[in-house]
Amino acid sequence: MKIFKTFIFALILSSILPFSSFANQSVEEIIKGRKAMFSENYQNAKKISILLRSGKKEEAKPLMKKISDNFKKLLDYFPENTKEGFKTEALSSIWENKEEFNALMQKASDDMLKLAKAIDTADDLGAIQKKLMWSNCSACHNRFRAPH
Repeated sequence: MKIFKTFIFALILSSILPFSSFANQSVEEIIKGRKAMFSENYQNAKKISILLRSGKKEEAKPLMKKISDNFKKLLDYFPENTKEGFKTEALSSIWENKEEFNALMQKASDDMLKLAKAIDTADDLGAIQKKLMWSNCSACHNRFRAPH
């Protein structure tokens, strides 16, 4: 019985911790955190392009997985209280069209995993990269990011 109670306690604790730690982040930490993840995604996307042009497909795959994981994490980095400040380039359309934005983030995540599989058989690596990686960046930036 003691093992069962310990298990239940651990289960409850593990389900609460991610939310409470995020809730304790300041607006600045959240905005800077999402900017850092987007920046990391862009840097990794450029590295992926270079690696694929060099024929180093296997080296590119972990970067694709990292980008995919970041897009999933980013779903939680747009709470209502982070619409302004700290040089955010996020447009209000994110919060006005939250379902559409979240769907784009999820699609971008899914497409990075598809890209990791597709590069093994693709004839045109540039075209598949454009379709499954760069087009997602453009779709989101055009709709949800301030021009820079």
